[in-house]
Amino acid sequence: METKNTINRRHFIAGTGLLLAGYSLRLNGAILQPSEPIIDIHQHTDYAGRTQDKMLAHQRMMGITTTILLPGGRPLNYGSTHYGVSNGLQVKAGGNEVCYQYAKDRAPEMLFGACEVPDFPGAIPEIEKYLKLGAKMIGELKFNVDCDSPEMQKIYQLAQEYDVPVLMHWQYNMYNRGFDRFHKMLEKFPKVNFLGHSQTFWANIDKNHADQNILYPRGKVSPGGLTDRLMSDYPNIYGDISGGSGLSSMTRDEDHARAFLGKHQDKLLYGSDCDDYAGHGPACQGAGTIEAIKKLSASKAIERKILYNNAKKMFRL
Repeated sequence: METKNTINRRHFIAGTGLLLAGYSLRLNGAILQPSEPIIDIHQHTDYAGRTQDKMLAHQRMMGITTTILLPGGRPLNYGSTHYGVSNGLQVKAGGNEVCYQYAKDRAPEMLFGACEVPDFPGAIPEIEKYLKLGAKMIGELKFNVDCDSPEMQKIYQLAQEYDVPVLMHWQYNMYNRGFDRFHKMLEKFPKVNFLGHSQTFWANIDKNHADQNILYPRGKVSPGGLTDRLMSDYPNIYGDISGGSGLSSMTRDEDHARAFLGKHQDKLLYGSDCDDYAGHGPACQGAGTIEAIKKLSASKAIERKILYNNAKKMFRL
């Protein structure tokens, strides 16, 4: 989760009227799913005040056939939550029980992850509770902690035991500190698949990205940045192309994006991380990311991997 998009209620009203056209077709009482399904690995309940019904309509309008709902940890006045600032993933996102209850009767269209504040004393039992209930991953981990801290390593160990991926929000000097040291965790936990997300992860596709305080760099990209190297050198790190950072990593340099999507076609997964109401048009970041992937994939096979097949394989759907 990154930032709150502008809500366009007119787009939402128009979009819901087109819902069946965008998501499914009813014929003689049967609902026919889209011929090209899309898995969204990164969405939230209660995102910046958006209701679940509007979230569902948004997902269907985008053509999403399976959504993984990522919870935040419990609200705590800890340093790891910036003393409450980061509660609810900083935008009031729902927690474990909200995601579980909403998804449990809507599978396989809606699935859920598991999360907790890493240094909360009951973090591991809380995450494990929802893994036992069927959570597909641990995340979104978006907390003011060192990525190699003992608390985080306990979570990685749990992920290894349950054979589930871990999704991490990388934001310099804010969330998951120590991106430059993360290769040590990839080496220590080689059986855990890590999904990288957000500003610092996507800014570092560029080898010339020197000022880590710049979270949304613009302009041409020189291949060989830290993210590019990690994805090339380690089999257990993947990219979650969600949020404004994922989208801008493609649109800032389309020539580089075509090459990057081709190079890492087996390790990139679509996510929306979008709090929009419409599900289409310029206000919808999630729809824009789908459009960019379709435009910049060098082949249909690459497009389908990123929008569907890679997630289907990773989450065993």
